[in-house]
Amino acid sequence: MDIHDFKGRAVFVAGGSSGINLGIAKAFAARGAHVAIASRSPERVAGAVAELRGLAAADARIEGYSADVRDAEAIAAALAQAHAAIGDFDVLVSGAAGNFVAPALGMSAKGFRTVIDIDLNGTFHVLRGAHAFLRKPGASVISISAPQAYNPTMYQAHVCAAKAGVDMLTRVLAMEWGPEGIRVNSIVPGPIGDTEGVRRLAPTPEALARMAASVPLGRMGTTAEIADMALFLSSRHAQFVTGAVIPVDGGSSLAGGRDLGAALAH
Repeated sequence: MDIHDFKGRAVFVAGGSSGINLGIAKAFAARGAHVAIASRSPERVAGAVAELRGLAAADARIEGYSADVRDAEAIAAALAQAHAAIGDFDVLVSGAAGNFVAPALGMSAKGFRTVIDIDLNGTFHVLRGAHAFLRKPGASVISISAPQAYNPTMYQAHVCAAKAGVDMLTRVLAMEWGPEGIRVNSIVPGPIGDTEGVRRLAPTPEALARMAASVPLGRMGTTAEIADMALFLSSRHAQFVTGAVIPVDGGSSLAGGRDLGAALAH
């Protein structure tokens, strides 16, 4: 399979109604795949499905479901419906995420738990719920992680804890599911300019400029560049890649998490 040809392949993207995840869904739709997305907001799902249908081939099936990844039964139902519509999943992407800026002592138990529920528990619900519907052998499973998984970052205790769990889950499932021919990897986006996450972490032009200046390549990334890695990991060029946690960040994680913490403090 060429990296640019996914015609007839089935792709499910959790959190696929916006940001990085919608960018990934668009990349697969534009290359001929059948694509199903799930997200909490029915309105966002409807809008994303319309965008995807505008990119997809005439014979491609594009489906959307409203489901909260924190609800294991709801996401399992959405996965089952998607499987009935597009068949065994060749590609599964779990990318739903939550974030806000707060010191540990200024964060409520509910706030901490909410991010853990979305990022970590939600990833488990998606991957566990999808297992029965994955193509065996051949499926590519991708979780969207964050640099906070391995760089301790001030004001991000909740995300650091959640995403570290996501990456460890990636490694464990790569071992457990490898004998079935399922590959499991994490993509770690750096600062991606056209996302809600960056808008929350850098809400002012000054904060955004500081964030961009901290990237060794000297700029913010794009959702299309994250999608390119998802395409690669799901292509024949990555058939021996599993259990990998891959930064796509312009080198921004090389300096560790202190720079982001300092930027957020201003």
